[in-house]
Amino acid sequence: MSKVHTAPSFDDTAVAFKHKSNGELRLTWLVFYLMKRPSWVKLSTGMTLFALRLRLPIEGMIKATIFKQFCGGESIADASDTYNMLKANGIEAILDYSVEGQENEETFDHVRDELLRLIDNAKKNSKVPTTCMKVTGVARFALLEKVSADQELSDSEKQEYNRVVSRLDQLCKKAHNLGVKLYIDAEESWIQIAIDRLAEVMMQKYNGEQAIVYTTLQLYRHDKVAYLNELIEKAKNQSFKLGVKLVRGAYLEKENLRAAKMGYATPIQPNKESTDRDYNEALKRVVENINTVEVCAGTHNERSAAYLCELMAEKGLPNNHPSIFFSQLFGMSDNISFILANSGYNVSKYLPYGPVRYTMPYLIRRAEENTSVSGQMGKELQLVLNEMDRRKRS
Repeated sequence: MSKVHTAPSFDDTAVAFKHKSNGELRLTWLVFYLMKRPSWVKLSTGMTLFALRLRLPIEGMIKATIFKQFCGGESIADASDTYNMLKANGIEAILDYSVEGQENEETFDHVRDELLRLIDNAKKNSKVPTTCMKVTGVARFALLEKVSADQELSDSEKQEYNRVVSRLDQLCKKAHNLGVKLYIDAEESWIQIAIDRLAEVMMQKYNGEQAIVYTTLQLYRHDKVAYLNELIEKAKNQSFKLGVKLVRGAYLEKENLRAAKMGYATPIQPNKESTDRDYNEALKRVVENINTVEVCAGTHNERSAAYLCELMAEKGLPNNHPSIFFSQLFGMSDNISFILANSGYNVSKYLPYGPVRYTMPYLIRRAEENTSVSGQMGKELQLVLNEMDRRKRS
């Protein structure tokens, strides 16, 4: 294992963008520049969806801009160049099949089969093989909503839910047999109870001496530190390794709007400071229980990344401790990812792929999230500008 170091500086743009050509850097600047403008994001996403519904030939333009910034390609093979680039820079690529919004049994089986291929691909190509999934990729949203609300299922719905469990179990079993980590992503709060239950069952079944199945906690919810504590105690009492991915959250505006519309208390934190506090508290709890927990810290927040480095140093944990991974989305926060990897930490990037038309919900969510994160795009833009200026001067 490597020596223990303190947190690196995240301002070294030469390291952060060493993988980008001048042309790729200019494209990154353009995408981030436009994303700083909420009115442009709203107008362009609306027009894009309208054009796609009319089947207008705009996929080429999308593929050359926002898709190129945030996705690896349209297939596993398409993503191989980006996958290998990340690997060459000491970063694990987590291929993410980002097709959303399909809701029929045939599609659910197709997604399961694609995820099984991803598990094989990860095993063949990764030092620490990892893949990820959304339960809504293999289950109908309304069914998960009904299960989460503890509503009685009809006989046909019970059979449908059994097929959901079967698909998930096939994936977790294969991941276990091949030693591939499987991150189960978090989704909307009104289906999350069902997802949490499924993840817990699979962790208890397949996480023995190491974490294979990981559940995901969104810390923009005010109840998730308490849930993390419950999971840690369950793992200790039931003798399984807890796998947990910590994120801030991806559905803030949707959550608050639904709560207001339906008249219930929002599950979302009252402000960003509360989210930051709970995220860092979750990091602390994980490091305190590192013999029980394996963690993926999914964050674009430099302070949280630095805080985890500090917690590791305080506990005497090496930078490349096998139970701790940092992770960011492809196309974002390269200063965190590449600088951490350059300092010997375990780092991964979520690398989405899929047909352009069907990845649009994912791409629109990226655009909308980035406009709502105060200061995020400004910081990303400034780093790109700094690197462009550095290259001109050198």
